[in-house]
Amino acid sequence: MLNIASRIDRLPSTPMLRKILFLCGIGWLFDAMDQGMVSGVMAAIGKDWALSTGQLGMLGSSAMLGMILGAALSGMAADKWGRRAVITVTLVIYGLASGLSGFSVNYPMLLVLRFLTGFGLGGELPAASTLVSEFSPTKIRGRNVIILESFWAWGWICAALVAYLLIPVYGWRIGFWVGAVPALFAAYLRRVVPESPRYLELLGKDKEADELICKMEKEAGVTNTLESSDTEEQINNVHVSFADLWSKKYIASTIVLWVIWFGLNFGYYGFVLWTPTLLIGKGFALVKSFEFTLIMCIAQLPGYASAAYLVEKIGRKKVLVVYLLGTALAAWLFGHAGTVNQVLIYGCLLYFFSLGAWGCTYAYTPEVYPTIARASGSGWAAAFGRIGAFIAPMIVPVIYSAYGKAAGYTNVFIMLTVVFVVVAIVVGVIGKETMGKSLEELTD
Repeated sequence: MLNIASRIDRLPSTPMLRKILFLCGIGWLFDAMDQGMVSGVMAAIGKDWALSTGQLGMLGSSAMLGMILGAALSGMAADKWGRRAVITVTLVIYGLASGLSGFSVNYPMLLVLRFLTGFGLGGELPAASTLVSEFSPTKIRGRNVIILESFWAWGWICAALVAYLLIPVYGWRIGFWVGAVPALFAAYLRRVVPESPRYLELLGKDKEADELICKMEKEAGVTNTLESSDTEEQINNVHVSFADLWSKKYIASTIVLWVIWFGLNFGYYGFVLWTPTLLIGKGFALVKSFEFTLIMCIAQLPGYASAAYLVEKIGRKKVLVVYLLGTALAAWLFGHAGTVNQVLIYGCLLYFFSLGAWGCTYAYTPEVYPTIARASGSGWAAAFGRIGAFIAPMIVPVIYSAYGKAAGYTNVFIMLTVVFVVVAIVVGVIGKETMGKSLEELTD
């Protein structure tokens, strides 16, 4: 074998790696822009089509249902047919469905298109994070994946700007159209993204893997002095089944990841999709609620930056626990906010900690499975997590309506606080540390 992993791990950041990170990140940005747009659309379309809170909840959940299926299938597809193909095809599906959503003539049509949009979005994220993780050297692997995730913040900021500046003037349809065309262009640019060398090595395509690493070594000014052989090992079965993820070898990692993904999805989508609507319920105007959301979204950037720094200094496990507990505290405070300043301060803290936790989760997830199971394991974890994202937008309006606007608002965030605390405990007790270890060392 060509010792591809060892050669990757001794490299610094190279132009090829930065290019891959940027092109994957651009697609991530438009995925996030779509999700953020739904938050603004829900508040606007509810008035335009006179939808009930239950219908609005289903609108938020329909994309999540697509994400569940997309994440599960794309993870297995990425392990079988490659990471590169999946991140391109899923972005095309997302872009087309998002653009068509703007032409919806009725509620059922929009639900179907939101499902397809979610399918593409859910399929892309696990495959993209797996690709970046496998291309990254050990010492900057976690940081790179969090940088990839940080494009999510820029997408939400773009969505908040569109919601604040365009939707009140041109209507909710403009939100879907603004992001669709650039997303399809990003998919076109991704044609130049190479396949993961670790995956190529697993397939027995040693020559292709070696050519990629040689190019990166040349960019870094590194000479390959590691031993290699001319023997190619063809591996026909390069994917694992769903049942394999629950075998003795993987079960502990699978349980921890599923708890993290479910809890973080439930808690995060429990508040982000409903923030403008909940703020309107507290007496703020639609445009004002969009303004608040935009300010809160900006707080995501230092959240990602701090997590990217700390994840390579104190470890994934500690960062996850700290940021999950920080999210829990911020959710509690936000639920009890009574003034404009409190809404903004606690809201910014909520976005700061929750997105830092998200970044660390994406960095941690691909590290606990071997190459043969990495995309499948990540995909199924994301798929199970999206179940939480699917049911949260439906549970929130039930609690909100049952207790009235004032008490309902507070009780929604008390529920979310409990969820974040439980996930932090599970990570602290069962989770394993992966900082500073090669992917092969972690998964042998």
